[in-house]
Amino acid sequence: MSIVLAYSGGLDTSVALHWLKERYQTDIIAYCANVGQVEDLTSVADRAKAAGAARVIVEDIREQFLADFAMPALAAGAAYEGKYLLAAPLSRPLIAQRLVDIAHETGADAVAHGATGKGNDQVRFYTSVKALNSRMQVLAPVIDWDLTSRGSELEYARRHGIDVGASKSTPYSIDTNVWGTSIECGELDRIDLRPPRDAWQITTEPQNAPDSPQPFEINFEAGRPVAINGKKGDLTTLVTYLSDLAASHGVGRTEILESRIVGFKSRGIYESPAATVLHRARVELEELVFDRETFHHKRSQSDRYAELVYYGYWFSDLRVALDAYYESLSRRVTGTVTGELYKGSIHFTGRRAERFGRYDFTLADYQDADAFLHEAGAGFAYCWALPLTHSSHSTEFVHNTEAGNR
Repeated sequence: MSIVLAYSGGLDTSVALHWLKERYQTDIIAYCANVGQVEDLTSVADRAKAAGAARVIVEDIREQFLADFAMPALAAGAAYEGKYLLAAPLSRPLIAQRLVDIAHETGADAVAHGATGKGNDQVRFYTSVKALNSRMQVLAPVIDWDLTSRGSELEYARRHGIDVGASKSTPYSIDTNVWGTSIECGELDRIDLRPPRDAWQITTEPQNAPDSPQPFEINFEAGRPVAINGKKGDLTTLVTYLSDLAASHGVGRTEILESRIVGFKSRGIYESPAATVLHRARVELEELVFDRETFHHKRSQSDRYAELVYYGYWFSDLRVALDAYYESLSRRVTGTVTGELYKGSIHFTGRRAERFGRYDFTLADYQDADAFLHEAGAGFAYCWALPLTHSSHSTEFVHNTEAGNR
């Protein structure tokens, strides 16, 4: 038996690596996915080797993460409970997929992760792995071991000579990737108090942001950003650039008292500067290129898509079917959106879509350019009102009015 461990290089997974090797007396393959986290990954391989890994794989999957996971969620307009742009949940199925792929390639019998029993991630990892290979064993050492605190983990590491890096003490649970940052625990559990200023990790305090608005221009092709402020590049380059720009202006902060998968509510704060701007900008463009019924129906499915991502159901038939729907609609989402970033807010100043735009100035204008056929309006209003004119409510209203006039 050998095990593929999702390894971050921090305290939990470094201890987990040694603990798994000691308990199962087998080789541990440490897999570290670079999804754009803030932590320095340069020493991860050495740290994993020192902890006892038989093999270490450090892999940059940022572009795949953005292209195959974040962009579909952007197309869906997915925001869990209307707020959370799902940076962490979107990365879990990709990491799980790579764990299973590596297990198949190396002949490993099990995969492992460092999530806790009360968190969402243990459900997401388990569900994703089982969807890909129902026979694959999924180990969760943090749930199984008897190390009940950070202090006991540090003592275990000291006793076994495990290098856990800086492992700086922080009251928060923090997860970062190129799409956003999640912060939980500590003082954030006091929901009657504002989030401490030191909880925010990447965004400037809005009141401390520059006093001048920052203009921006985003070009979309088939629903995906292809240039920002004239800069072109792959998705990683564009999203990183926009994230730094928006974060410096305090844009992208969200607070939510969310309904966790495991049944209780918790408070989380999230920073998604680039994702926030791109979601909002894409809606501006969709308003221009979609007809009314399509625009309304597309939005009606966004919450369901967000739930599937949050619940760990990425590899479900429904998510695949919804992606096909959103991909079809995205063919029209080509154009340019302009706006300004200013002290935590986004103001849009313009939108253009030469090929698929549905706005006709001569129909909207009330001045000399007005080309709307006004006389047709009366007939349209008559037909539109017919279902209500002959309804029981209308008849009841007439009877009640006549009775009141007697």
